Amino acid sequence: MTSVLWLRRDLRRRDHPALLAAREAAGDGDLVVAFVVDPRLWDGGGAARRAWLAATLEATNEAYGGALTLLHGDPRRVVPELAARVGATSVHVSRETTPAGRTRDGAVAARLGENGVEWVETGTPYAVGPGLVVNGTGEPYKVFTPFSKAWRAHGWPEPAPTPSELPLRHARNDADATAAVQAALAAPDLPELPPVGEEAALARWRAFRERSLAAYSDHRNRPDLDGTSRLSPYLKLGVLHPRTLLADLAAERGKGAHTYANELAWREFYADVLWHQPRTAWEDLRPEMSRIRYDEPVDAIEAWKAGRTGFPIVDAGMRQLLAQGWMHNRLRMVTASFLTKDLHVWWPVGARHFLDHLVDGDIASNNHGWQWVAGTGTDASPYFRVFNPVTQGLRFDPDGAYVRRWVPELAHLSGAAAHEPWDDPQGYAHGYPERIVDHARERLEALSRLEATKR
Repeated sequence: MTSVLWLRRDLRRRDHPALLAAREAAGDGDLVVAFVVDPRLWDGGGAARRAWLAATLEATNEAYGGALTLLHGDPRRVVPELAARVGATSVHVSRETTPAGRTRDGAVAARLGENGVEWVETGTPYAVGPGLVVNGTGEPYKVFTPFSKAWRAHGWPEPAPTPSELPLRHARNDADATAAVQAALAAPDLPELPPVGEEAALARWRAFRERSLAAYSDHRNRPDLDGTSRLSPYLKLGVLHPRTLLADLAAERGKGAHTYANELAWREFYADVLWHQPRTAWEDLRPEMSRIRYDEPVDAIEAWKAGRTGFPIVDAGMRQLLAQGWMHNRLRMVTASFLTKDLHVWWPVGARHFLDHLVDGDIASNNHGWQWVAGTGTDASPYFRVFNPVTQGLRFDPDGAYVRRWVPELAHLSGAAAHEPWDDPQGYAHGYPERIVDHARERLEALSRLEATKR
C-alpha cells in the first residue's frame, strides 16, 4: 500500500504523530511526503514570510532525504490528484485548527472520500489540541489564568518516537512549486532570517536552556538582552513541536521554566479561542468594543510602519520587524498600543502588517495578541490602559542599547537619553524625526472614545 503525508504546519521528522501514522499505514509499501504551495496563501503573505517558509521547505526536503514532493495549486484539487497518481489508500495530516484550514481540510477529505481514499488526522500543532481544555460545565475558558491551570492539569503525551527508516517515494515536483520556492529565496531586500531546520532549532533550544532559561522570568521583557528563546519562527512552521519543549521543561526546576511553559500556554490559549470563536480572526471578540470610533491617518500609519514616529522605542521595534522579520514581544505590545491608542487605528490594520512581515506570524497568537493590547479581546488589557512609549523604553531598555541598535540617528545619545531626544540639544542632530503626536493628549482622546461607547 501507499500512504501520503501532507505536511503543513509540521515541517519536521521528530515528534511527529502523523508521520508515524502514515508510516504504519504504508506497511511494506511506499510513503509519499508532500507539501502544497497554495497560491492563495503563498501570495498573500510578505516576502519575509515566503522566504522563511521556502528555506524551511528546503531544510525539510533534506531531512526527508530529498524525497519531499512539492505541489502547486488548490489543495482541494492537487491532493486528491496526488493520491490518485501514486495509488494512495490514505492521506495523513496533523489536524488543522484555524478557520480557513478547517474549511479547506473538510473539502479535501470529502473529495478523497469520494475516491475511496481514507483521510486520517493525527495530532495538532499544539501540546493540547484546541477544544480539548474545557471547564467543569464543558464550556471553553474565556480567561487565560484558569485556562492555563486546566491546560497543565489536562497534560499532554510524551514526544512521539522518530522513525529510523522510512519507505520514501518521490512523486515528482510541480515546476510551478519549485519556481515559487526559488523565487521566494531570491527576493530582493530580504530580512536577516534565522538558521533553518530541525537541527538549528534544537541547537537554539539547547543554548537557551543552558544560558538563559534560569533568568527568563527576569529578562524576557528586556529587548536589549538576548533573554528569549527566539523559537517562535520554528514553532510557527512546526519545525519544533511544543510538546518536545514541554518534555524538556519537565526536567527543569525554577521560575524560569514555569514562566516559559506559561508562554507556551498563551499560544495554546489563543488557538483555543480561535477554535471556538472563528470570527475573532478579524473581528473584535468583545462586540461592545466595536462601537469605538477609529481614524485612518494614512501618513501616520505609514510613519508607524517605517519606524518614523519620533518615539524611539516604537521606532526601534518597527525597524527590527523590517530588518529581521521578527520583533521582541514587549515591543509588539508597545507598537500595537501606539497604533491603536495614540493613532486611534483599528487593530486589524496593524495585525495585517505584522502578518506580512513576521516570520513567526500566526493568526491566532498575532490577532488575539493585538486584541489584548487594543482592549477588545479575551483576557483583555483594559482599553483604558495605554502604554506610555517613553516609560516603557526607560523601564525595559534602561541603557538605551536596543534603541541605539535599531535607530542609528540616536546612536550619539548615551544611556537613557536615547529615549528622550527632545530633551537633548543634539537630539535631532542626525535626522531623527520629531514626534508625530502628543502622547498625553492622545491618551486622553482614547479614554474619551471609550467613554463614548458607554452612552
